[in-house]
This record gives sequence, C-alpha cells and structure tokens, in this order.
Amino acid sequence: MTSHQGRGAVRRATSVDVAREAGVSRATVSYVLNDTPHQKIPEATRERVREAAARLRYSPSAAARALSRGHSDIVLALQPAELPPHEQFDALIEHFADALADTGLTLLTYPWTRGRRSLDHLWRSVTPAAVIAFQLDDDERTAMREAGITVIMELFGVDDPLTRWVQSIQYDIARTQVDALVATGHRRLGYAVPAAPRLQREAELRLHHTRRACTAHGLPDPVVHTIPHAPEAAAEAIADWLGQDPAVTAVCAYNDITALALLAGLRLSGLAAPDDLAVIGVYDIAAAALTDPPLSTIAIDSQAMAQYAAGTLLHCLRGAQEPKQPGPGVTRLVTRRSA
Repeated sequence: MTSHQGRGAVRRATSVDVAREAGVSRATVSYVLNDTPHQKIPEATRERVREAAARLRYSPSAAARALSRGHSDIVLALQPAELPPHEQFDALIEHFADALADTGLTLLTYPWTRGRRSLDHLWRSVTPAAVIAFQLDDDERTAMREAGITVIMELFGVDDPLTRWVQSIQYDIARTQVDALVATGHRRLGYAVPAAPRLQREAELRLHHTRRACTAHGLPDPVVHTIPHAPEAAAEAIADWLGQDPAVTAVCAYNDITALALLAGLRLSGLAAPDDLAVIGVYDIAAAALTDPPLSTIAIDSQAMAQYAAGTLLHCLRGAQEPKQPGPGVTRLVTRRSA
C-alpha cells in the first residue's frame, strides 16, 4: 500500500499506514513492533500488526525509536584493548551477538584502554541501551548514568546476576585445574598471573578460588608469579618455582596464552612439561593442541555463556524472566600431555 511521490519516488510506509491496515491505533503498532514490555495486547492483535507491517514492508525507524525512548537498540561491549585475542573469546562474542539479534538488539564491541580517553563521545553517538564492561571507574560509571544508560553490567564490578554467575565460573575453573593436578600426584602448586593490568581483577579472583581449592585438598597456598609473554621472564619464574622447598611441580596458568609462555620458558631452560613442571591452562584455544607438548586446559562452553548473558541482560533491560543458570558442564577438562 505504497504511493508515488514525485517522479519515480516511492513513499515509505509509516506507522500510520500500518495502523490503518491492521485496524488498530498507532500506539498499538508502536507497542507491538518495539516489543514494549507490560502491554496487555492480545496475541491475535500482535500478529495482525506484524502481518500488516510485513505487507507494507514497514520497519520502525531506529533513529525515531532512539529519540522516543532515549536510547538505541545497541548493546555496547567495552573490550579491553590489551586482552589477548583468541578464538574462544571471538566465539563468545559471536554467540552473544546472535542471541541479542534474536531479540532485536545489536551488539557493538569497542576496544578500550581505561584512562586513555573519555568515552563521552561514544554515549552521544550510539546512545546504547546497555553497556557491558570488565570493570569501570566511578567517574566512568557516573558519566554513563548521566548519559541516561541505566543498565550497566561489570563482569568484575557491580553486583548483578551476570556478575555473580561469571564469578562463580571462576571457582569452577580453579577447582577443575587443581583437581586435575592433584589427581596426577602433585602436592605443591604454582599460579601464573598474566601481566596485562586489565586482567588483574579476574586473575586475583581466580587466584582466590585456586587457594580455596588447594585448601580443600590440604595443600599450601600456590606460589604466585606474574608471567609476561616472554620466554625469558617465564624461565625466571620457573627457576624460582623449582627452587622452592618443597619444589613446585605443577602450575595453574590464568589462561592458555600464559601457559604457552611457560612452555616456552621451559624449552629455553632445557626443561620440559610435565616431567620438570606440569602446566595447565584455560580456554582451550587452537594453539593449545598444537604446541609441544600439547597443552592440558579447561574448555568453556561459550554458547551457553552467551545465551545466559543475553537472557540476564534482557531481564535487567526489559524485565524479561530471569534465565536459569547453565549447569556444571559449562567448564570441561581437556587432558593433553603438559599435565
């Protein structure tokens, strides 16, 4: 039901056209097509509106929606610029974007180093419906609130359902690492912390849980070293671990990249895993199976994590039902030759 305007110009259908076609008010069209919560509109009416919109090839203007609601349909994820890229993280982002797209939301990732620049220009440009970050400073959080962003999720900051679950996963990871090493006879463990500053909060949380897991097995706290991505620095840490009394015989690495640095440090020192030092990582990146020896690690179900994250975001943003937490199968031990 489009009409011509000028020479060859086709008038775009409006919400008024859809309302007339469906026999409802313009407000009802807006409520249905924008999935406005808490509106008691019969499903038959909703279907009639959707069918009318499809016939007229009408879609709500993103700019108009943002103007009327004060925010766009964008979920902004602040990705730490110093976070080592790997396919497990990429898969998590891909699954998360797909889950959000099914609800009419668009994921926008933005590489960000805290302290380098203000993000005010970002709020003005995209007016996101929600922001997800690893951790924010008080002034950053205040700036977001003042920009009208009400849903802010910090994976290692504020207390919300997603944060609590992500933090509980850290214990599952730590426990699985320690259990695997204890099962092969190790009684003195080390813990390898990444050097990237943005990862320190998560690494410290994981270390806390690693200590808990060691205590549960009657073991002393792990000996901690920060490992830059350099074989020489890793070799120095390895020498210290082996020089302990009693010697550290196995190391829980924060992630696979840190574990691979340890394997490189062992080679540089003329040593090898697991005979001289067992090593276990986290995330099961592709390179983990290709190194010599292949790296034992903890795999994480990125699709289950993404689905739960999207459901939790919708619960906070739109009042949707809070999703059920994924079961214990989200983390899984992958046994190879390094441990």
